[in-house]
Amino acid sequence: MTYKALDKAGVTYTVVDVTENAVALEYVTEDLGYSAAPIVVVDEHNHWSGFRPDRIAALDQSRALDA
Repeated sequence: MTYKALDKAGVTYTVVDVTENAVALEYVTEDLGYSAAPIVVVDEHNHWSGFRPDRIAALDQSRALDA
């Protein structure tokens, strides 16, 4: 659902499979403290875990303001 919401909002993203990328797994579990996927990382201060349509809508709104 997160992928679909990001696509609908027109947000460009990169999928990183933490089951295949040990560095990414360490980053999200050790550095960010998450234990459940999906994990969305916008930048070092803006990230979340789980399906968050409210946060995705906020990304879409902030993109509109930047345009």
